[in-house]
Amino acid sequence: MSALTPPLGRPLLDPADHFPDLAVLRSAVQLRDVDAVVAAFDSLPDEDDRALACRVAGEQRGCDPFAREAAAARPEDALFPCLAAESLILRGWEIRSNLGAEHVTQHQFDSFHSHLRKAEILLIDVCAEHPDSALAWYLRLITARGLELGQSEARRRYERLAEHHPHHYSGQTQLLQQLCPKWGGTWEEAEGFALTCAGAAPEGNPNGALVATFQMERYLETAEKQGKRAAAAYLSEPAQHTALREAASRSVLHAAARPGAYQSVAAHNAFAAAHSAAGRPEEAAPHFRALGDRANRHPWGYLNRDQAAEFARHRKTALAKG
Repeated sequence: MSALTPPLGRPLLDPADHFPDLAVLRSAVQLRDVDAVVAAFDSLPDEDDRALACRVAGEQRGCDPFAREAAAARPEDALFPCLAAESLILRGWEIRSNLGAEHVTQHQFDSFHSHLRKAEILLIDVCAEHPDSALAWYLRLITARGLELGQSEARRRYERLAEHHPHHYSGQTQLLQQLCPKWGGTWEEAEGFALTCAGAAPEGNPNGALVATFQMERYLETAEKQGKRAAAAYLSEPAQHTALREAASRSVLHAAARPGAYQSVAAHNAFAAAHSAAGRPEEAAPHFRALGDRANRHPWGYLNRDQAAEFARHRKTALAKG
Protein backbone atom coordinates (compact mmCIF):
# COMPACT_ATOMS: atom_id res chain seq x y z
CA MET A 1 0.00 0.00 0.00
CA SER A 2 2.92 2.32 0.62
CA ALA A 3 3.69 2.25 -3.12
CA LEU A 4 0.59 4.31 -3.79
CA THR A 5 0.96 8.08 -3.92
CA PRO A 6 -0.99 9.82 -2.57
CA PRO A 7 -2.05 7.50 0.29
CA LEU A 8 -5.33 5.69 -0.14
CA GLY A 9 -8.42 7.62 0.75
CA ARG A 10 -12.13 7.41 0.01
CA PRO A 11 -13.00 6.13 -3.46
CA LEU A 12 -13.68 8.88 -5.99
CA LEU A 13 -16.44 8.00 -8.45
CA ASP A 14 -16.52 11.28 -10.37
CA PRO A 15 -14.21 11.34 -13.43
CA ALA A 16 -13.64 15.06 -12.84
CA ASP A 17 -12.00 14.08 -9.53
CA HIS A 18 -9.69 11.72 -11.44
CA PHE A 19 -8.57 14.19 -14.10
CA PRO A 20 -8.27 17.96 -13.44
CA ASP A 21 -8.81 18.74 -17.14
CA LEU A 22 -12.33 17.34 -16.88
CA ALA A 23 -13.07 19.60 -13.93
CA VAL A 24 -11.96 22.55 -16.07
CA LEU A 25 -14.27 21.40 -18.87
CA ARG A 26 -17.18 21.05 -16.46
CA SER A 27 -16.66 24.62 -15.25
CA ALA A 28 -16.48 25.87 -18.84
CA VAL A 29 -19.87 24.31 -19.62
CA GLN A 30 -21.39 25.74 -16.45
CA LEU A 31 -20.04 29.19 -17.39
CA ARG A 32 -21.24 28.75 -21.00
CA ASP A 33 -17.74 29.57 -22.20
CA VAL A 34 -17.68 28.36 -25.82
CA ASP A 35 -13.99 29.04 -26.41
CA ALA A 36 -12.95 27.22 -23.25
CA VAL A 37 -15.05 24.18 -24.17
CA VAL A 38 -13.52 24.09 -27.65
CA ALA A 39 -10.02 24.41 -26.18
CA ALA A 40 -10.71 21.57 -23.75
CA PHE A 41 -11.71 19.19 -26.55
CA ASP A 42 -8.92 20.37 -28.84
CA SER A 43 -6.44 19.34 -26.15
CA LEU A 44 -7.73 15.74 -26.38
CA PRO A 45 -6.49 14.05 -29.55
CA ASP A 46 -7.58 10.61 -28.31
CA GLU A 47 -11.17 9.90 -29.35
CA ASP A 48 -11.84 7.73 -26.29
CA ASP A 49 -10.77 10.61 -24.05
CA ARG A 50 -13.15 12.84 -26.00
CA ALA A 51 -16.00 10.37 -25.46
CA LEU A 52 -15.61 10.59 -21.68
CA ALA A 53 -15.22 14.37 -21.87
CA CYS A 54 -18.46 14.51 -23.86
CA ARG A 55 -20.25 12.62 -21.11
CA VAL A 56 -18.88 14.90 -18.38
CA ALA A 57 -19.99 17.96 -20.33
CA GLY A 58 -23.39 16.46 -21.14
CA GLU A 59 -24.09 15.71 -17.48
CA GLN A 60 -24.21 19.42 -16.67
CA ARG A 61 -27.69 20.87 -16.34
CA GLY A 62 -28.25 23.38 -19.08
CA CYS A 63 -25.75 21.77 -21.44
CA ASP A 64 -28.39 21.10 -24.11
CA PRO A 65 -29.55 24.72 -24.66
CA PHE A 66 -26.00 26.03 -24.31
CA ALA A 67 -24.68 23.54 -26.85
CA ARG A 68 -27.53 24.28 -29.29
CA GLU A 69 -26.78 28.00 -29.13
CA ALA A 70 -23.09 27.32 -29.68
CA ALA A 71 -23.89 25.00 -32.59
CA ALA A 72 -25.96 27.73 -34.26
CA ALA A 73 -23.07 30.15 -33.91
CA ARG A 74 -20.52 27.59 -35.18
CA PRO A 75 -22.40 25.58 -37.86
CA GLU A 76 -19.18 24.11 -39.23
CA ASP A 77 -18.27 22.52 -35.88
CA ALA A 78 -19.47 18.94 -35.11
CA LEU A 79 -18.69 19.23 -31.39
CA PHE A 80 -21.65 21.18 -30.05
CA PRO A 81 -24.44 19.15 -31.69
CA CYS A 82 -22.80 16.09 -30.14
CA LEU A 83 -22.75 17.74 -26.71
CA ALA A 84 -26.43 18.62 -27.05
CA ALA A 85 -27.22 15.06 -28.11
CA GLU A 86 -25.24 13.62 -25.20
CA SER A 87 -27.19 15.81 -22.80
CA LEU A 88 -30.50 14.60 -24.27
CA ILE A 89 -29.37 10.97 -24.12
CA LEU A 90 -28.31 11.24 -20.49
CA ARG A 91 -31.58 12.95 -19.49
CA GLY A 92 -33.50 10.26 -21.35
CA TRP A 93 -31.76 7.38 -19.61
CA GLU A 94 -32.22 9.16 -16.29
CA ILE A 95 -35.97 9.20 -16.92
CA ARG A 96 -36.02 5.57 -18.01
CA SER A 97 -33.89 4.47 -15.00
CA ASN A 98 -31.70 1.37 -14.88
CA LEU A 99 -34.56 -0.90 -13.86
CA GLY A 100 -35.70 -3.80 -16.01
CA ALA A 101 -38.25 -2.96 -18.70
CA GLU A 102 -41.04 -4.56 -16.67
CA HIS A 103 -40.53 -1.89 -13.97
CA VAL A 104 -40.56 1.11 -16.35
CA THR A 105 -43.88 2.86 -16.94
CA GLN A 106 -45.22 3.71 -20.38
CA HIS A 107 -44.88 7.40 -19.55
CA GLN A 108 -41.21 6.88 -18.76
CA PHE A 109 -40.66 4.99 -22.01
CA ASP A 110 -42.42 7.68 -24.04
CA SER A 111 -40.29 10.45 -22.52
CA PHE A 112 -37.13 8.36 -22.82
CA HIS A 113 -37.73 7.68 -26.51
CA SER A 114 -38.63 11.33 -27.14
CA HIS A 115 -35.26 12.44 -25.78
CA LEU A 116 -33.41 9.85 -27.86
CA ARG A 117 -35.25 10.79 -31.04
CA LYS A 118 -34.30 14.44 -30.54
CA ALA A 119 -30.68 13.37 -30.09
CA GLU A 120 -30.90 11.23 -33.23
CA ILE A 121 -31.99 14.22 -35.32
CA LEU A 122 -28.92 16.14 -34.22
CA LEU A 123 -26.57 13.21 -34.76
CA ILE A 124 -27.91 12.28 -38.20
CA ASP A 125 -27.01 15.75 -39.41
CA VAL A 126 -23.53 15.51 -37.91
CA CYS A 127 -22.88 12.13 -39.51
CA ALA A 128 -24.05 13.43 -42.88
CA GLU A 129 -21.68 16.39 -42.77
CA HIS A 130 -18.86 14.75 -40.78
CA PRO A 131 -18.93 11.00 -41.58
CA ASP A 132 -15.67 10.49 -39.66
CA SER A 133 -17.07 11.94 -36.40
CA ALA A 134 -16.24 9.39 -33.72
CA LEU A 135 -18.40 11.15 -31.15
CA ALA A 136 -21.49 11.13 -33.35
CA TRP A 137 -21.29 7.46 -34.33
CA TYR A 138 -20.46 6.45 -30.75
CA LEU A 139 -23.54 8.31 -29.48
CA ARG A 140 -25.68 6.77 -32.21
CA LEU A 141 -24.80 3.34 -30.86
CA ILE A 142 -26.42 4.39 -27.58
CA THR A 143 -29.53 5.78 -29.25
CA ALA A 144 -29.83 2.66 -31.41
CA ARG A 145 -29.97 0.51 -28.31
CA GLY A 146 -32.39 2.75 -26.44
CA LEU A 147 -34.72 3.05 -29.43
CA GLU A 148 -34.54 -0.72 -29.93
CA LEU A 149 -33.46 -0.47 -33.57
CA GLY A 150 -32.01 -3.98 -33.49
CA GLN A 151 -28.74 -5.81 -33.91
CA SER A 152 -28.27 -5.14 -37.64
CA GLU A 153 -28.63 -1.38 -37.28
CA ALA A 154 -26.32 -1.29 -34.27
CA ARG A 155 -23.69 -3.25 -36.19
CA ARG A 156 -24.08 -0.95 -39.19
CA ARG A 157 -23.44 2.08 -37.00
CA TYR A 158 -20.45 0.43 -35.38
CA GLU A 159 -18.99 -0.42 -38.79
CA ARG A 160 -19.27 3.24 -39.82
CA LEU A 161 -17.43 4.21 -36.63
CA ALA A 162 -14.78 1.52 -37.17
CA GLU A 163 -14.12 2.67 -40.74
CA HIS A 164 -12.33 5.69 -39.32
CA HIS A 165 -11.67 4.60 -35.73
CA PRO A 166 -11.14 0.82 -35.70
CA HIS A 167 -10.21 0.50 -32.01
CA HIS A 168 -12.68 2.94 -30.46
CA TYR A 169 -13.01 1.41 -26.99
CA SER A 170 -16.05 3.47 -25.96
CA GLY A 171 -17.92 2.50 -29.12
CA GLN A 172 -16.96 -1.14 -28.68
CA THR A 173 -18.27 -1.01 -25.12
CA GLN A 174 -21.62 0.21 -26.42
CA LEU A 175 -21.90 -2.48 -29.09
CA LEU A 176 -20.91 -5.12 -26.54
CA GLN A 177 -23.95 -4.11 -24.48
CA GLN A 178 -26.13 -4.46 -27.58
CA LEU A 179 -24.78 -7.96 -28.24
CA CYS A 180 -25.71 -9.23 -24.76
CA PRO A 181 -28.96 -11.22 -24.41
CA LYS A 182 -30.69 -8.44 -22.43
CA TRP A 183 -30.62 -6.33 -25.61
CA GLY A 184 -31.44 -9.09 -28.07
CA GLY A 185 -28.01 -10.64 -28.65
CA THR A 186 -26.38 -13.86 -27.49
CA TRP A 187 -23.55 -14.67 -25.14
CA GLU A 188 -21.63 -16.26 -28.01
CA GLU A 189 -21.83 -13.06 -30.09
CA ALA A 190 -20.86 -10.88 -27.14
CA GLU A 191 -17.91 -13.03 -26.11
CA GLY A 192 -16.63 -13.34 -29.67
CA PHE A 193 -16.79 -9.59 -30.17
CA ALA A 194 -14.99 -8.86 -26.88
CA LEU A 195 -12.18 -11.32 -27.61
CA THR A 196 -11.77 -10.11 -31.18
CA CYS A 197 -11.54 -6.45 -30.19
CA ALA A 198 -9.16 -7.21 -27.33
CA GLY A 199 -6.86 -9.19 -29.61
CA ALA A 200 -6.91 -6.72 -32.50
CA ALA A 201 -6.21 -3.53 -30.53
CA PRO A 202 -2.65 -2.21 -30.24
CA GLU A 203 -0.83 -3.35 -27.12
CA GLY A 204 -1.36 -0.98 -24.23
CA ASN A 205 -4.83 0.11 -25.35
CA PRO A 206 -7.75 -0.30 -22.90
CA ASN A 207 -9.74 -2.56 -25.25
CA GLY A 208 -8.73 -5.70 -23.37
CA ALA A 209 -11.13 -4.64 -20.63
CA LEU A 210 -13.98 -5.62 -22.96
CA VAL A 211 -13.24 -9.20 -21.88
CA ALA A 212 -13.68 -8.21 -18.24
CA THR A 213 -16.87 -6.32 -19.05
CA PHE A 214 -18.30 -9.30 -20.91
CA GLN A 215 -17.48 -11.61 -18.00
CA MET A 216 -19.14 -9.26 -15.52
CA GLU A 217 -22.27 -9.09 -17.68
CA ARG A 218 -22.50 -12.86 -17.72
CA TYR A 219 -21.64 -12.99 -14.01
CA LEU A 220 -24.59 -10.68 -13.28
CA GLU A 221 -27.10 -12.76 -15.21
CA THR A 222 -25.80 -16.00 -13.69
CA ALA A 223 -26.01 -14.51 -10.18
CA GLU A 224 -29.60 -13.40 -10.78
CA LYS A 225 -30.69 -16.80 -12.11
CA GLN A 226 -28.51 -19.26 -10.22
CA GLY A 227 -26.96 -17.36 -7.32
CA LYS A 228 -23.57 -15.78 -6.62
CA ARG A 229 -21.82 -19.10 -6.03
CA ALA A 230 -22.62 -20.25 -9.57
CA ALA A 231 -21.64 -16.84 -10.92
CA ALA A 232 -18.25 -16.97 -9.17
CA ALA A 233 -17.76 -20.51 -10.48
CA TYR A 234 -18.30 -19.22 -14.02
CA LEU A 235 -15.60 -16.57 -13.55
CA SER A 236 -13.28 -19.24 -12.15
CA GLU A 237 -13.50 -21.48 -15.21
CA PRO A 238 -9.95 -21.94 -16.56
CA ALA A 239 -10.85 -20.59 -19.99
CA GLN A 240 -12.36 -17.42 -18.55
CA HIS A 241 -9.48 -16.93 -16.14
CA THR A 242 -6.92 -17.32 -18.92
CA ALA A 243 -8.79 -14.98 -21.25
CA LEU A 244 -8.93 -12.30 -18.55
CA ARG A 245 -5.25 -12.57 -17.69
CA GLU A 246 -4.20 -12.45 -21.34
CA ALA A 247 -6.42 -9.46 -22.01
CA ALA A 248 -4.99 -7.54 -19.07
CA SER A 249 -1.40 -8.32 -20.04
CA ARG A 250 -2.02 -6.96 -23.54
CA SER A 251 -3.82 -3.84 -22.39
CA VAL A 252 -3.54 -1.86 -19.15
CA LEU A 253 -0.78 -4.04 -17.65
CA HIS A 254 1.35 -3.80 -20.80
CA ALA A 255 4.42 -1.57 -20.82
CA ALA A 256 2.90 0.49 -23.64
CA ALA A 257 -0.19 1.42 -21.60
CA ARG A 258 -0.84 5.12 -20.98
CA PRO A 259 -1.62 5.55 -17.26
CA GLY A 260 -2.97 9.05 -17.91
CA ALA A 261 -5.54 7.94 -20.48
CA TYR A 262 -9.06 8.65 -19.26
CA GLN A 263 -10.33 5.20 -20.18
CA SER A 264 -7.54 3.47 -18.27
CA VAL A 265 -9.61 4.08 -15.13
CA ALA A 266 -12.65 2.26 -16.54
CA ALA A 267 -10.44 -0.55 -17.82
CA HIS A 268 -8.57 -1.14 -14.54
CA ASN A 269 -11.87 -1.06 -12.64
CA ALA A 270 -13.35 -3.69 -14.95
CA PHE A 271 -10.39 -6.03 -14.47
CA ALA A 272 -10.31 -5.43 -10.71
CA ALA A 273 -14.03 -6.17 -10.39
CA ALA A 274 -13.85 -9.39 -12.44
CA HIS A 275 -10.93 -10.78 -10.44
CA SER A 276 -12.55 -9.71 -7.16
CA ALA A 277 -15.87 -11.33 -8.01
CA ALA A 278 -14.01 -14.52 -8.91
CA GLY A 279 -12.28 -14.56 -5.52
CA ARG A 280 -8.80 -13.71 -6.87
CA PRO A 281 -7.82 -10.65 -4.79
CA GLU A 282 -4.11 -11.12 -5.50
CA GLU A 283 -4.76 -10.72 -9.23
CA ALA A 284 -6.98 -7.71 -8.65
CA ALA A 285 -4.20 -6.03 -6.67
CA PRO A 286 -2.14 -4.63 -9.62
CA HIS A 287 -5.28 -2.96 -10.96
CA PHE A 288 -6.16 -1.45 -7.58
CA ARG A 289 -2.58 -0.18 -7.23
CA ALA A 290 -2.84 1.52 -10.61
CA LEU A 291 -6.19 3.05 -9.61
CA GLY A 292 -5.47 4.35 -6.14
CA ASP A 293 -8.72 6.11 -5.22
CA ARG A 294 -10.10 6.31 -8.77
CA ALA A 295 -13.23 4.18 -8.71
CA ASN A 296 -15.85 3.74 -11.44
CA ARG A 297 -19.57 3.23 -10.99
CA HIS A 298 -19.49 0.45 -13.58
CA PRO A 299 -19.09 -2.46 -12.91
CA TRP A 300 -19.02 -2.17 -9.11
CA GLY A 301 -22.74 -1.50 -9.19
CA TYR A 302 -23.16 -5.09 -10.40
CA LEU A 303 -21.82 -6.26 -7.05
CA ASN A 304 -23.40 -3.72 -4.71
CA ARG A 305 -25.62 -0.66 -5.04
CA ASP A 306 -23.04 1.22 -2.97
CA GLN A 307 -20.28 1.23 -5.59
CA ALA A 308 -17.80 3.18 -3.47
CA ALA A 309 -18.16 0.82 -0.52
CA GLU A 310 -17.77 -2.23 -2.76
CA PHE A 311 -14.66 -0.79 -4.40
CA ALA A 312 -13.13 0.05 -1.02
CA ARG A 313 -13.90 -3.39 0.44
CA HIS A 314 -12.34 -5.31 -2.41
CA ARG A 315 -9.40 -2.90 -2.64
CA LYS A 316 -8.57 -3.45 1.02
CA THR A 317 -8.63 -7.23 0.59
CA ALA A 318 -6.65 -7.18 -2.63
CA LEU A 319 -3.86 -4.94 -1.35
CA ALA A 320 -3.58 -7.00 1.82
CA LYS A 321 -3.16 -10.24 -0.12
CA GLY A 322 -1.48 -9.12 -3.33
